[in-house]
Amino acid sequence: MIYLLIVNMKEEIRKEIKEKRIKQTKEENRKKSKEIKEKLFGLKEYKDARVVLFYVSYNGEVFTHEMIKEALKEKKLVIPISNKEDCTLTFSELKNWNDLEISSYSILEPEKESIKEISIDEIDLIIVPGVAFDKMKNRMGHGKGYYDKLLEKTQAITVGLAFQFQLVEKIPTEPHDKPVDIIITEKQIIY
Repeated sequence: MIYLLIVNMKEEIRKEIKEKRIKQTKEENRKKSKEIKEKLFGLKEYKDARVVLFYVSYNGEVFTHEMIKEALKEKKLVIPISNKEDCTLTFSELKNWNDLEISSYSILEPEKESIKEISIDEIDLIIVPGVAFDKMKNRMGHGKGYYDKLLEKTQAITVGLAFQFQLVEKIPTEPHDKPVDIIITEKQIIY
């Protein structure tokens, strides 16, 4: 009973936030994403990281394409690859933006010929997507559990990127839900 209540509450939040993301113009998205990028690149945790895992944004998420292109110049960059069968991620080093192609879920991932697998243990900092976050740093994704499984296995510092409107009062959590270490919006950094 409680499980169904949590699932329903999460679905309501997902629906509401996705509608807000769709209503945001491309110009607003890019402007806010640039402000988020400046905060991220100014973080001590980012500056100290040698190996950074970035999600490749799609569908109105905080736009990471420019962040990735810029980070390629100074960091060892890693991009996740989705495995639809068991909803897990593997990781590949990215040397060049042009090595990405559209794959599962219409997300850019490394093309097969350029995949250079990286162990999760090599990653210092993980940039995490989310549909919604709360001030306790709980995160809610699309519901498939890809990033929950990742967050469970890593010792890396995790940073959630979100627009201010993606911060909600409280996200209902389940035992498998893992919070992030830091959240960055265009207006604030939550430690």
